[in-house]
Amino acid sequence: MEKNQQSKIVWHLLTLVGEDRPGIVAGVTTLLYKGGCNLGETSMLRLGGLFTIMMMVSGAESDKALQTVISPAVKKFKLRAHVDKAGARLHAHKIPNVQITIYGADRAGIVADTVATLSDSGLDILDLNSDVAGSAEKPVYVLMIDGDATQGLERLEASLASLENKGFEISLTPLETMVG
Repeated sequence: MEKNQQSKIVWHLLTLVGEDRPGIVAGVTTLLYKGGCNLGETSMLRLGGLFTIMMMVSGAESDKALQTVISPAVKKFKLRAHVDKAGARLHAHKIPNVQITIYGADRAGIVADTVATLSDSGLDILDLNSDVAGSAEKPVYVLMIDGDATQGLERLEASLASLENKGFEISLTPLETMVG
């Protein structure tokens, strides 16, 4: 697609949230496809007992038109929907060069403290997922982070060492992504 054509495409950020149940992804994406819509980047995951969807969608000329396309799935799955116009900067995002997994005893402030340390080391967080594992008596918080080590691996490794000294178990994997 030529640049001029691409700039005329209207993109929306569609957010859907509802109780987790089978068929949500198939129901929503089938309606979008049949409604003449295209998907860009998406994130779909379970959070607690809820299922959340965020996706870049083109093909609908307005927020209302997009809501009309997905309304059967919203009703069937009892979803809450939100639509925003969005500038799609597809293919213009950073590629992660590191992947970090951090395990630690769950406590208030664990995410804020951890990511502040990583940010101070120059880590640009591109994707962060977290989960609570262990048991109610001994909860473990797990952070899975893809990022761009903007100030180099040595500085990031030093920050990670300071977190290990605070009782965290950490895995750092440098990534080499093939772009073709």
